[in-house]
Amino acid sequence: MLSHPEIVSRFGFGVYEADLQTGELWRAGRKIKLQSQPFKVLAVLLEKAGEVVTREELQVRVWGTNIVVDFDHSLGTAINKIRDALGDTADNPRFVETLAKRGYRFIASVTVLGGSLATKATESMNLELTAESGSAQVVLQGPPGTSSQEDELDVMRRRRRGFGFWLWIAMLVPLAVLAGLAGFYYGSRSTGPLPRIERLTRIGRIAPGVQAMESLPASATDGLRIYIPVISGGRSVLAQVDVRTGAVENLPLPSEIASATLGDLSPDGSILLLRSHLSPESEQSLWTVPVGGGSPLRVANVVAHDATWMPDGKSILYATGNQLLVSRPQDGTSSLFAKLPERAFWLRWSPDGKVLRFTLLDPIKHTLGLWEASSDGKSVRPILSNWTRPSSECCGIWTGDGKYFVFQSDRGGSSDLWRLDGRNTGEPKRVTNGPLSFVGPVTSRIGHRIFFLGLETQSLLQRYDAGRHEFVPVPGFLAEATRIEYSRDRQWVIWTDAAGKLWRAKGDGSELIQITPDSLQVFLAHWSPDGKRLAIMAKESGKAWQIYLVPADGGSPERLLRESRNAADPSWSADGQQIAFGRVTDIMGKEDGPRAIQIFDLRTRAVSTVPGSEGWFSPRWSPDGRYIAAVSLDQRKLALFDTALSTWRTIAETTVADPVWSSDGKAIFFHASSAEMQPIYRVSIPGGRLEQIANLSNFSRGDTEDYFFCGLTLESVPIVRSRTRTGNLYTLDLDGP
Repeated sequence: MLSHPEIVSRFGFGVYEADLQTGELWRAGRKIKLQSQPFKVLAVLLEKAGEVVTREELQVRVWGTNIVVDFDHSLGTAINKIRDALGDTADNPRFVETLAKRGYRFIASVTVLGGSLATKATESMNLELTAESGSAQVVLQGPPGTSSQEDELDVMRRRRRGFGFWLWIAMLVPLAVLAGLAGFYYGSRSTGPLPRIERLTRIGRIAPGVQAMESLPASATDGLRIYIPVISGGRSVLAQVDVRTGAVENLPLPSEIASATLGDLSPDGSILLLRSHLSPESEQSLWTVPVGGGSPLRVANVVAHDATWMPDGKSILYATGNQLLVSRPQDGTSSLFAKLPERAFWLRWSPDGKVLRFTLLDPIKHTLGLWEASSDGKSVRPILSNWTRPSSECCGIWTGDGKYFVFQSDRGGSSDLWRLDGRNTGEPKRVTNGPLSFVGPVTSRIGHRIFFLGLETQSLLQRYDAGRHEFVPVPGFLAEATRIEYSRDRQWVIWTDAAGKLWRAKGDGSELIQITPDSLQVFLAHWSPDGKRLAIMAKESGKAWQIYLVPADGGSPERLLRESRNAADPSWSADGQQIAFGRVTDIMGKEDGPRAIQIFDLRTRAVSTVPGSEGWFSPRWSPDGRYIAAVSLDQRKLALFDTALSTWRTIAETTVADPVWSSDGKAIFFHASSAEMQPIYRVSIPGGRLEQIANLSNFSRGDTEDYFFCGLTLESVPIVRSRTRTGNLYTLDLDGP
């Protein structure tokens, strides 16, 4: 209990901060809306963290001694709003626990971040503490203020002079923790206290990766620096993070290695193993780059989708197809290490070099699983089989002494870290419990400190304003949309959200309904010409992408194909009697079988193949039915198939993604998402004139790092989702709070 709550103005818990003076709640540096009355209730709970606060005390302190006619309802509403703001639940609370007929208790550990014995009416100070934890120095500070640089320097001087006093004040609080922006959590009441989480970086642009695109946010450390991808200028670039200060610095790489993906750091910490992503193909060339500078070397005769050093630091273990092979750079030869059921990623050796653990990705079920192999590759087996269904475990790594093995697991769309005994004995134990998704662990070389990415995506839906030559926000009900399409009669709009749900509404936002059940994850959807049905690309959990038809007013989805392969990108013919579809690229699900554009006839249920379409995907039928546009599997060409002449013609050669026909059928828009500045192009049809419409420079906000092409307005104006924030690096010590 805090005996003098008036001396404290700011509290930290998890990745949250509450400023009692200003009445503001922050999450990872971002302000969260919470009304005045719920905030007052939260303030009382924080002041008495760990104790039961009775309903009577809350009534007196928040509502006063005056009679409240419906106090129970008011208090219940306030608690619900607090839980909504914190992403908490009553059934499995991380922060606010309900004690029946007694009151409430704040169960997470609370950190005192600042305060003053003097009045706070004219000044709110941010206490900055520095704590040594292993080799990492963590600086704690509150949300950004508005003072000038000179004022900030003055405040910092006063902070340093008063450090001893504030340390003494903070020690009055039994549950206070003095070294973390983020306090540790209680998961469920049975898991016990979890380690304290601290934020290491503040740039908010660590590249999160995209699991569906075989991109996992790999990182590596030499003990002083963490090498990790960050987003810069619309691309993923390699950077190094100082583990003491959190300072981030882009790592210069030669031009031959475009959009480098990190494989591993050599055991002696001197050489990076990188993959070059010059194209969207899954298997890429491997390069070695000295950390301290020097010429890069391409690993001869090798293409791979992931790789790591062998324990001796001389040979390279790489994954290509469903195999693991060992390359010896000294003579350019490779030998088989192991054959696997699926494609392997995130290859990590145990500290003694006796066991290799890795992640297997199933391209049909789209599941992740942890596997291990002996040092000779002869014994290969899964670990944690059936621990979750469908399996979602990946990206594991040992601590330096082999005592623990830390991995990530996705449950309910949010990822947390877990640990196993290094010998794989006993049940996994939870390491984190939200509220962010925590992924991509890397362990320090000494001790049991780990580093990992906490995802905190911030994005904004915007449309291009040709008159102003910039993107402007799209107001209203489409704020959460990711892929958008208007009906041909211009009356309705459908869209998918980040959770994979499909929605429909009138153009003004009225008559809003969810079209698909929660059991389906929808990737995209297209209107039938008469506006009565929708063709969608969707999948059930643990199953392949499939094509479904669903009534535009909602109803049971009808699956068109009875096969176990991935099917994608349904597109209607002009008369609504046929649907063209394709397959997925390697990075969305590498599989056997030909990949071409096919047509499903809704009248006969027969499937035919478009002549000459092998090696093409992402079909888009023109509104008049004359052409089918498609993208090459390497996403470097956009072509038209003339349905009358049965001929193909390439109309654009650059990086191509997400083609969309204009409503009048006279142009195709697409996003060159892998090109510099990520331009959106317009190609005139049938002439083929290529015109750049917009790129990253057309965002008025300077913090936009990349964006996603969502569709077109009724006037054929591009709509995009711009991303300003992805996540930061966090750290914790497995040995304690």
